[in-house]
Amino acid sequence: MVESTADYTSWNLMAHNLAYGCWALGILIVLGYLVRLSTVPDNKDKYDFINKNEVNFLWYGALVLILGACFFFNGNIVELTTILIFVRGFLTAMLGIIAALIVQNLLKFYYPFFIEKRLKVLRYKPRISPKTGKPMKLLSEEEEDVHLDEGMQAEENLYSVDYDVWKDEETGFIKIEKYAGHLHAIQCPECNYQTFKVLREEIIKQPNELEEGELVKHYQCSYCGYKARKNVVLKQQIKNPEAISTPA
Repeated sequence: MVESTADYTSWNLMAHNLAYGCWALGILIVLGYLVRLSTVPDNKDKYDFINKNEVNFLWYGALVLILGACFFFNGNIVELTTILIFVRGFLTAMLGIIAALIVQNLLKFYYPFFIEKRLKVLRYKPRISPKTGKPMKLLSEEEEDVHLDEGMQAEENLYSVDYDVWKDEETGFIKIEKYAGHLHAIQCPECNYQTFKVLREEIIKQPNELEEGELVKHYQCSYCGYKARKNVVLKQQIKNPEAISTPA
């Protein structure tokens, strides 16, 4: 049954308004995230905020924008029959799913390259000492051990956690920041996507105060399935009761 063109005027207007509303909401979601990010003063807090929220906010914003496009696509109806309802519904669903999958793959396989570079800049940007207002020094792996307790050193040895130790050389003030160790995916040597991640770790030899240990890291790519193993030397356990600060 074919209805008159005038019968669809109100629907077309409503669909267009819904589309504009979705697009405005999608943009507001992204802008709201950027505004919230700009209010985070500390580089470590900003690192954690980006790492935890950015991909999710972009995904939610993209979904709302795609929904708006679906409304807009169905906001120019001139003639409608049972067959056209099915065709329009099918095309809208397929195009929406395809667009969502494209965005999802971009965020999952390409965006990590971009976000990791930003996180790296934030992580190694010199910290400012609250004591002197001057830039602090990032200690090397050897220098930082004296400021980490046995538990922290064990976490680093197992690559489950990585600690950065910043020192104000003028006052001796120490700031310790805690980061995830192997949890971040790296670039796969086979497919070159940022999807190569530690699947499990196996300690071959426990380290002690006299000698180093050995760890085998088992990697697998979540995209192409490529697997690899890497042997890692575990540092000697250095007993040191002096942990000057708590992890940030």
